Amino acid sequence: MKKAIIYIGQWFSDWYFIFARELKHIFRDSGVLIIFFLACLAYPVLYGLIYSNGILENMPVAVVDNSGSSASRRFIRKLDATREIEISRTCRNMDEAEKLMQKREVHGIVMIPSDFGANLETGRQGTVSTYADMSSFIYYKNLTMGVNMVMLDEMDRSSGPIKYEDNIPYNRAFSYGVFFLSAILLIIIQQTMFFGISMMSGTMREENRSYAILPERLDGRGISRTVLGRGAAYWLLYVGIGVYVLSIAPKLIGMPQNCPFGDIFILLMFFVSACVVFSFTFSVFIRHRETVFVIFLLMSVVCLFLTGFSWPSGSFPKFWEAVSWIFPSTFAVRAFMNMNTAGAGLSMAEPQIAALTIQIIAYYILACLEVFIDNVRRTRRERGIPAVSIPPCPPCLPTGEKPR
Repeated sequence: MKKAIIYIGQWFSDWYFIFARELKHIFRDSGVLIIFFLACLAYPVLYGLIYSNGILENMPVAVVDNSGSSASRRFIRKLDATREIEISRTCRNMDEAEKLMQKREVHGIVMIPSDFGANLETGRQGTVSTYADMSSFIYYKNLTMGVNMVMLDEMDRSSGPIKYEDNIPYNRAFSYGVFFLSAILLIIIQQTMFFGISMMSGTMREENRSYAILPERLDGRGISRTVLGRGAAYWLLYVGIGVYVLSIAPKLIGMPQNCPFGDIFILLMFFVSACVVFSFTFSVFIRHRETVFVIFLLMSVVCLFLTGFSWPSGSFPKFWEAVSWIFPSTFAVRAFMNMNTAGAGLSMAEPQIAALTIQIIAYYILACLEVFIDNVRRTRRERGIPAVSIPPCPPCLPTGEKPR
């Protein structure tokens, strides 16, 4: 019993030593401090200001009416009456409309075919083609929504007894910023943490130091203390940063929040834990400090779209669905969007929290394995032992002489 108490006390003493040492490394690196604090403080507000006006009204659109029927004219009048679309130009052909879009005088084209009126009069399906300026997703959203609303109204008019009712409880204005910011806030947490940890790892490798060096008194043991001690430093910082990003920043930018803070905080603890061990695991591949800048730009866009915020995750190809499971943001964003936007409780986020738990366990094991391998290599290098021991060649013997 006494030995167990002594061991536990020594374990926590070693853990605290590693924890304090990692905090010192963090606060001595000005580049990491900028990423951890300045970027995390500024990015949520910056994105909130950029997408504060997530609603675009009266978007200029050109119409090509090849039908010239009463049905097509009625369709055009209804389009112009929607909040999303303003029919600013009527063109004779598609070439004229395309030139207007190239000049940015319109952001969309609606083309009504010549058989539109005849099809509606005979009870057949009428088709309308739309072309959107994809320099902004909001243009596509406005054009699609406006045309769909008019088509539904036309269907209601022609079908008579068939009625429809639209009900949009969580984002009635279809603001792009509401669901985009729900995804980007957690991406900021994951990417800045990975960026900062990888920068420190790259710097240590450039200086021929180990990012996972064990205290000498542990004599090569204490791998769990090293991982948990280092991880606790980042976890402590990012729980505080996460509270700002997910709770305070949304209030500053006027983002709706439909979930109690306690539920968000529980999700945050799982997410930050997964991000810490995820960053430890993949920072082993960073050999130079500047490498992180390229990876950061590449990963951010990929991680954002793999969350499924703009494309249904059920429609992902199997390969990209498997890739999405690598990142903690994939599951955390889906849970956060359901909780913060739709008001779902923790019970509705259980599948995502379970996935984050699996990631925490898997990445923790990998991080411990990397510490073990790194320390073995460092020990062998210090003792002058080659990585692969090759036995010396036997001395050459004269021709015809047999070895004894």
